[in-house]
Amino acid sequence: MPHNPAAKKSPIVRKGQAAPTAEAFDKAVQKKPRVGTVVSVTGSHALIMLDEDNPGDERSARPQLGAIMSVDAGLSIVLGLVSAMSVPAPSLDGATLVVRIIEIELIGEFTKPTVNAPARFRRGVSSYPTLGDEVHVATRDELTALFAVNGAASVRVGVVKQDAAIPATVNVDELFARHCAILGTTGAGKSCAIALLLRAVLDRYANAHIVVLDPHNEYAKSFGDLAVVFDPTNFTLPYWLLTFDELVEVLYPGREGYSEEIEILADLIPAAKKMNLSKNAGSGRLLAERRSDAGSITVDTPVPYRISELLQLIDKALGGLDGNRNIAPFKRLRSRLYTISQDARYSFMFGSLTIQDNMTSFLSELFRIPVNEKPISVIELGGLPAEVVQVVVSVVGRLAFEFGLWSHGAAPVAIICEDAHRYAPANNEAGFAPTRRALIRIAKEGRKCGVSLWVASQRPTELDPTILSQCNTIFAMRLANQADQEALRAAVPDASTSLLSCLPSLGLGEAIAVGEGVPLPTRIRFDALPQECIPRSLTASFTDGWSIEIDDEGFIDRIVEQWRAQRMLLPEV
Repeated sequence: MPHNPAAKKSPIVRKGQAAPTAEAFDKAVQKKPRVGTVVSVTGSHALIMLDEDNPGDERSARPQLGAIMSVDAGLSIVLGLVSAMSVPAPSLDGATLVVRIIEIELIGEFTKPTVNAPARFRRGVSSYPTLGDEVHVATRDELTALFAVNGAASVRVGVVKQDAAIPATVNVDELFARHCAILGTTGAGKSCAIALLLRAVLDRYANAHIVVLDPHNEYAKSFGDLAVVFDPTNFTLPYWLLTFDELVEVLYPGREGYSEEIEILADLIPAAKKMNLSKNAGSGRLLAERRSDAGSITVDTPVPYRISELLQLIDKALGGLDGNRNIAPFKRLRSRLYTISQDARYSFMFGSLTIQDNMTSFLSELFRIPVNEKPISVIELGGLPAEVVQVVVSVVGRLAFEFGLWSHGAAPVAIICEDAHRYAPANNEAGFAPTRRALIRIAKEGRKCGVSLWVASQRPTELDPTILSQCNTIFAMRLANQADQEALRAAVPDASTSLLSCLPSLGLGEAIAVGEGVPLPTRIRFDALPQECIPRSLTASFTDGWSIEIDDEGFIDRIVEQWRAQRMLLPEV
């Protein structure tokens, strides 16, 4: 920050400084140029009548929308955000005095220092302004102290819009423990904001455990050597880790019309798991004890089993059916299982030649334990079948929560969910119910077991309101849709709704930051990412594509070949 001579007389105590006396505090406050006086006070707002302009007044020193004002309220210095400005009776001839009014939202206060305690900032107002109290634009020194209240657990993410010399910081514990939402229209800079926030945290906490669910395959280059990137070529999700609901979603999306097959599958999967356990004497003491209790293996127990053994059980069941039992559901189930297990698109789930209990190594690799200097897992979902993406998100969210539950939060895990409205839509009839349940469970209970949820979305109205309400830190970027703005206002945890009126006019990389992770609601501008770390944009350029003619005769042949390679099914037996 540039040298500021006035900082020597700061009324705010810094580390290593002695707390100023109350008299010194009052003198320092009196030196600040006043801009007006309080003429009306309500529970959360105050009206200020501005003083008449002096000829030497600079425009930069005048109150602006979103600016932070300070009011000496006797026992404390009350801070407020400028939420509205008006001239109730403008003068047309310039001969009469013009009354100028600003409205501020009261958001917090600095306690005045005493002999035993320095000045401290706290949210809320205990000592309200009274009529006639002087109002000042908050000084740089006050703002610097205010945005430094996060203490040792804070990291810089940008600058305060009111004064670019003041760094905007976030409290890491609050940001993760109480969840976070990054909201904004397409192109507002959400992906860059997420990459910047995570990189800022990793610069200070290199042993984090973060999983990024990347539906657009854009984060691979954002973290460089800090990330392990999983794509369809190297991502393996054993099918036996799926719950029954998740497996049924893979086999029968929508479920309608397949009740008989699903019922048969529910009976046979536990039998297949027990069959596999009986063949593996070295499965471990816990599983060995479970073998003696037939009821301990359920359809959802994460125990390995083979599709081939499941098919054998279906064949055995077919051979034992009497003439009155309909065999068609068994044959359809067998055909579906075989087809899916041989589909190249599902090779990440069913393609392993051997089945072994690798749950420990899977969790270790997914949640980066040990970190090995790569604290982030980026799971690229763009190349997976659309009907399976929901299942992958469900499994990752469910495993993260259960891992945190059974580890008692010893290794906190953060799940970053892009396009969260796709996986937890506001409409209960849409999406995949287990995925919504997994994300809502983290949002509600993750804080207790060290599991954090970050959600990013361009449509807050389409995101489950329970999840949005649990995100106690929100970075709201440009939003033009009125319904989305209203949904956001309903979720904002602070008395800062007036700031949200700026949402349609926010610039690229700007955000309204509210909630527990920031000292107070304010407008910030994120720091710029290095060029090589900017998430890859997936916006196709029509002008570039239409500027030249494609005269390559093999162009479409190569596209068709790649297309078929992903869609081709092996012949059924």
